[in-house]
Amino acid sequence: MACPICSKPAEQAFKPFCSRRCADVDLSRWLKGSYAIPGERAGEEGGEGFDASNPPENNPLRRDAKSMDTE
Repeated sequence: MACPICSKPAEQAFKPFCSRRCADVDLSRWLKGSYAIPGERAGEEGGEGFDASNPPENNPLRRDAKSMDTE
């Protein structure tokens, strides 16, 4: 198996990468948003994202602070 970052042979300790450096490069790309999983963005039509027309206080599943103080 080749390292997905540099194409060198993968090392057992860092599989599927060849080194800690390549593993860190991959992690950095995920954290910066260079990689993305395809799909609808949150909030787009049909998605379950933020809806500005329905503020959190209208959410029946939201508990108010007073009821949390009594528990």
